[in-house]
This record gives sequence, C-alpha cells and structure tokens, in this order.
Amino acid sequence: MNRDAANDLPAELGLLADTAVAKFLTRGMQAGQEKPPLVALRKASIPLPSSEARWSIGPIRELLDVAMERFEGRPTEADGWLSPRLHATLRMTRAEAADSRLWNYLAMIAAPDYVVWRHKGAEIATASRFSGPHYTQAFARLWWAAELFRNGDDYSPVEVACSVQDVLNTTMRLDVIDHRPTAIAIIHVVDELKRSNASRLGDRVNALSSAVNAAGSTLLYDVMAPDEPVDHDALEDWIAEAAGMAPVRWDRLPEGPDDGEVSEEAVEALIPLFGQLLEESPMRLRKKAAAPQEH
Repeated sequence: MNRDAANDLPAELGLLADTAVAKFLTRGMQAGQEKPPLVALRKASIPLPSSEARWSIGPIRELLDVAMERFEGRPTEADGWLSPRLHATLRMTRAEAADSRLWNYLAMIAAPDYVVWRHKGAEIATASRFSGPHYTQAFARLWWAAELFRNGDDYSPVEVACSVQDVLNTTMRLDVIDHRPTAIAIIHVVDELKRSNASRLGDRVNALSSAVNAAGSTLLYDVMAPDEPVDHDALEDWIAEAAGMAPVRWDRLPEGPDDGEVSEEAVEALIPLFGQLLEESPMRLRKKAAAPQEH
C-alpha cells in the first residue's frame, strides 16, 4: 500500500455489517480496478466497544504489505507465513473472532488490496472473500486456521495446515475440528502424507476429512482422546500483553498463548484410527477442467 493510501486508513479496526458490504462491494472492487468508497464505508461502520492497542491497523497492515512483497507471484504460499503472525498480532478471544463485522471491516476498509491480491485468480475475488464464513473470508480463515490448529503456544502445526489448501477449504468446516486432539491428529496425518510425497494430496486430505467427520458422528473422540481444559487466564494474559508487545518477527514463528498443549497420549490415541479411516475411505479424483480453482 502506498503512503497516501496508508494515511487515509483509520488508526483502529471497527465493525462493518454484512449489509454494508453487500451495498458497497462492486465487481470493480473485486477485480482490483476500483477503490472502495472509504468515506461511505467508514460512515456505515461502528467503533469497537473499547479502544485498545490490539485493534491497531498499523501492525496488521505492515504484515500484509510484507506478505505481498515476500510472496509476489505465489500468493497461495502466503497463507502459512501470515496465518500465525496475524493471529499473534490480532489477539482476541474466539467469541470476539466470531463477529463477522470485524473481518468485514478489515477486508473492505483496511486491506481490500490484499483480498484481491490473494484471491483474485483469473478475474475477480469472490464476494465471500470480503464477507463470508470463517473458512472462506480472506482474513477470518487465516486467524481461525491458527486458532484451530495451534498446539498451545506452538504454531508449527498451523504451517502444515496452511500448506495444503484443502485443509483450509474442507477440514476447517468440520464440527469435530473444535476438539483439539482431533485437529492435531489430522495435521499429523497430513504431515506424514506430505513427507511421503503421497500422490493426490488434496484428494487424500478431503477423503480423510470426510471420513473423520462421518466417524465422529458415532465415535466420541473426546472419550477416546480426552482434551485438557484450556487455561483461560493464560489466554487473557496473552491478550493483555498486546498493549506493550513488539511487532511479530518475520523470520521466525511467534509464540501463541500458553493456554495448554494437547496431550500427546490423546493425539497418539487418534492417529492410528485416522490412518485406518483414510485407508478405507474412497477418494474422488477431481478433474482438472471441472474442479473449482482455489485462490
């Protein structure tokens, strides 16, 4: 983003309703050919309940600019780098992150250029990249990927998750992914598939996700692999640290909230089952010409 455009940005994030996105988002904006009507959008938005350092747009904007520079010509690869760093910069609870209006504001006012850069593809970035479900919206999908696949303060599983687009497109939609041992066990299986150079990796990930979700309707994963309660005080402390924290490092992973790691025993209890489910699950070969392109 050029200096003049950056100077036009508000200092903090706000909330922008879905109806406002539907009213002001144009095909020209989706194609990157028109600038968003910032004055009208800001009038349509409302402030966040509190003014805090963690809502500052500046550090987020810097991350996005660095990502676009680092991954020029290969925007898909930016996900694994940006996801943990966005999560560690934009610190909040799951309840706060569930408010789509925050992500609408980020996409429409603070960083529409990134949405287009990352998701434009051949023609336009679809409307759901500006305002959509947590597994589709350009920034919500990155924040939630880090939240769902981190292991306590360790973001390394997030890099694995983001390296396979089908994890973001399919696995993140599963209800069972809220069970932390299930999420980590799935990423373990995905990592093993990557390390073995398995063919049709995306198809295998989709097959695994479908099988795990289907089995989860009859098998109680939380009984097989109990999850320890999250340390909410540690999470709140981590969020509070945003007031005085330095910008996240670009050359190494940040540290997430130290709210408790997933038990290794719980993960190990699920890995053999998930491996078996994958072996028994049929894979649907996607035809290149017919398969939707991921952007």
